[in-house]
Amino acid sequence: MDFGITFPSYIRAYHDAKMAEDYGFTHAWFYDSHMCYSDVYASMALAAEHTRYLKIGPLVAILGNRIAPVTAHSIATINELAPGRVILGVGTGFTGRNVMGMPPAKLKTMREHIGVIRELLAGGEATYREGELERSIKFLHPNSGYINVADPIPIHMASNGPKALKMVGELADGWVTIGLDGEYISSSINQIGQAAKDAGRVMDSVYTTNLTTGCILRPGESMTSPRVLSRVGPYAILLLHTNWDPKEMRIGPFAPPAVAPLAKRYFEEQIMKMKTPLEKRFQEMHLGHLLFLRDGEEKYVTDELVKISTLTGSAGEIIDRIHMLEDAGVTNIALNVCGTDGREMIREFGSEIICKL
Repeated sequence: MDFGITFPSYIRAYHDAKMAEDYGFTHAWFYDSHMCYSDVYASMALAAEHTRYLKIGPLVAILGNRIAPVTAHSIATINELAPGRVILGVGTGFTGRNVMGMPPAKLKTMREHIGVIRELLAGGEATYREGELERSIKFLHPNSGYINVADPIPIHMASNGPKALKMVGELADGWVTIGLDGEYISSSINQIGQAAKDAGRVMDSVYTTNLTTGCILRPGESMTSPRVLSRVGPYAILLLHTNWDPKEMRIGPFAPPAVAPLAKRYFEEQIMKMKTPLEKRFQEMHLGHLLFLRDGEEKYVTDELVKISTLTGSAGEIIDRIHMLEDAGVTNIALNVCGTDGREMIREFGSEIICKL
């Protein structure tokens, strides 16, 4: 099992990335949410410069927020700093889009962007379109120290729906998902493998990154003790969130059935009672996203919600759940840092989990 440390991109995260490398983590992932955090590529560049072995990538780059040639150029620049240590995670966007009041990018956009990016990262010529204009483009100085397209950059795609899972099999080198349901993960990996086969691709296995977070409980602590809440609460509460939509906001679209009533309460008591006018409520809905719990949110973070969404418990319990995820097909557990200080989680998981697996 590989282990990633996952940052809401902050420009000084390279300190924690270096520490994670020393504690046995294999990957450092960075969120691409420009209205919330530091620039993802600047954050990755510093992490690349300050680490030796850690693999680095966005989790995930929001295709559509940048034109495809810029995404290819940016990740190839990181590859120049960390040759062969770079992965391009891509997706349609949650906060990276919704924090501007915009819907996720369309799968059609994903397909077009991945096609252009693939060609450019292979050192080839790509067909680039803007509206009715169509041009053949290529990197002009790929071997002059500006970018690195000699060392391959795998593309991992975040997806959940059937159409998106099919696209992973057709186009990507790996899959990024969220949630700790082993049955769902295993079934989805099978769908991806079948889609790859149908597309004439050979995928002997599907590299699967599972985004979560976790906390090793100390004696006397519960799932909702203050220290635990500050560590995992901002992540767990995401299951109760929704996408802002000017026409209709759905109640708990991310919530598993077990916490659906809790998501309904959160929607009615929190989201629908926010002070920001509805037409720009997306600004308030994503305040503190993966950083902190807003006032009053802690009462919705129950033991059940923490257990469903995170790897929290004793070290032995967490190890058992990791084995379950591994059996389901997970290759990489990406542990989210809530806020700007991941040292405690890095130390805990490095000393009590990673070194024992």
